[in-house]
Amino acid sequence: MTEKLILSEIYQLPESLKLEVLHFIAFLKQEHTSTNSEKITDKRIFGRSKGKYTLASDFDEPLEDFKEYM
Repeated sequence: MTEKLILSEIYQLPESLKLEVLHFIAFLKQEHTSTNSEKITDKRIFGRSKGKYTLASDFDEPLEDFKEYM
């Protein structure tokens, strides 16, 4: 029912406004796909980077550059 109503309204528009409707539809589709892709990338997975990085054994040791400030 909604599609028929939309089409009947579009048929009544002048050509210049039909082009605007087409641009708006493209905009809506782009926004919808970008919103869905952001939701997927925003999801955090615990432990995803486990084992990728290692800390140096002397990580917590004071740095030589800052000895005069300590």
